[in-house]
Amino acid sequence: MNDVDRSLLLLLAALLLLTGCRTTLSPAVDRELEPIIAPKKARIGVGAVWNHRVIAAVNDDCGYPLMSVMKFHQALTVADVLSRSGTPLKRMLFIARDELKPDTWSPLRNRYPLGDKALSVLELLEYTLRQSDNNACDILFRRFGGPKAVDRYIRSLGFDRFALAVTEEEMHTDPACCYANRSAPTEMALLLDRFVDRAPFATEYRDFIVRTMLACTTGTDRLPAGLANTGTVIGHKTGTGDRDKQGDQIGFNDAGFVRIPDGEWYTIAVFIRDSAQEKADDARTIAEISEAVFRHISGLKKK
Repeated sequence: MNDVDRSLLLLLAALLLLTGCRTTLSPAVDRELEPIIAPKKARIGVGAVWNHRVIAAVNDDCGYPLMSVMKFHQALTVADVLSRSGTPLKRMLFIARDELKPDTWSPLRNRYPLGDKALSVLELLEYTLRQSDNNACDILFRRFGGPKAVDRYIRSLGFDRFALAVTEEEMHTDPACCYANRSAPTEMALLLDRFVDRAPFATEYRDFIVRTMLACTTGTDRLPAGLANTGTVIGHKTGTGDRDKQGDQIGFNDAGFVRIPDGEWYTIAVFIRDSAQEKADDARTIAEISEAVFRHISGLKKK
């Protein structure tokens, strides 16, 4: 981050304080992250929120493809629809065989290859949030209004530095569509903070999403790897894109909420786009950033 960028961030912080918003920026964290990020052959953005304040905002623009991180946005939308109508998570949906598309990541299809089966919304959300199932995601899109409904709902919560426009199938058909679902890292961290602190729907739906994200089985070498042996608990959602025609990874992400040993929470989003590195290298980068943010917060708490 250059001096001009840092000055702009500080100006934004001052404006937010004047408007009564609790969000501020902490350039100190950004400086700690710069040595990790600078040598990488990728565009890397980081957002972190602690005590409802933005404490990290590195390369914080809206151009990062969300990839499957958008399944968190979808889960919030589904939970809101169910909560408003008093519909339980165990509501059953019939899944036709032709909805289980081939050539896409889908543990759901692997388990029920013939389809023509009824599954609950709860089960489908477990597939999307825990295992990042693409077919389950698009099934929920078809039943709950599609990406436009998700985009509209998240905007109704006061967020606008993101966009949701396409399905998983559309992204696989045309990889360029991946950039249509995008977010700024701080916007993602703030959305997670809003969810953890005051979810805008009934507690039973919020608690289900928390439990399911805590049990996430993808990306254990990303944010969680940076928190090993710290006594923390993390719930997170990963996103991984294909490579473009130049061989660069379109998107490689992880975003989640972290409960530290004293019971407090912070949220973090690390987005990597257009990476010329191997996936293992990008995963290590996310783990290093995760460790650095935790270390910074731990240092602040000791003061």
